[in-house]
Amino acid sequence: MSEYTLVNEQGARGVLHIHSAPAALCPHIEWAVASLINARVDFSWSPQPAEPGSYRAELSWTGSQGLGAKLTSTLRSLSHLRFEVTEEASPGCDGSRWSHTPELGIFHATIDTHGNIMVSEDRIRYAYELGAGDPSIVYQELSLALGEAWDEELEPFRHAAEGAPVRWLSRVG
Repeated sequence: MSEYTLVNEQGARGVLHIHSAPAALCPHIEWAVASLINARVDFSWSPQPAEPGSYRAELSWTGSQGLGAKLTSTLRSLSHLRFEVTEEASPGCDGSRWSHTPELGIFHATIDTHGNIMVSEDRIRYAYELGAGDPSIVYQELSLALGEAWDEELEPFRHAAEGAPVRWLSRVG
């Protein structure tokens, strides 16, 4: 397991899961992450059995608050990539999870310390109001708020990664 020291401020921590990337895209992902953190990064790529010909990697990271959003914004421009980024809650900042698939784009949710998605009161009220007594619409809106479509698409890629090694990334500076 490698550890990267990239930024002095270490107010947040999280994990970057590259669930599937075509082989030709792997060096571009490394370059994109390295450009963001201004340091060299070597991912430990392994085959992704859920999609033959693609690869997966994981990096645990520590860095400044908002690094999870920056990683997500940087990686979303790369096509044919499935990934998730989590950023744990830190002083003054809620935790977050971003999921991305080529078909669905990005889903963002606030998470608690256990990784559970937190749905706001306003989002729940919106679902009730939009549903106007139709439970199927309320169900559809809550499904969207929970990111169920992203979970369904990513689940086979998550299970294929069980037991895979995780590398640590620390952002300094």
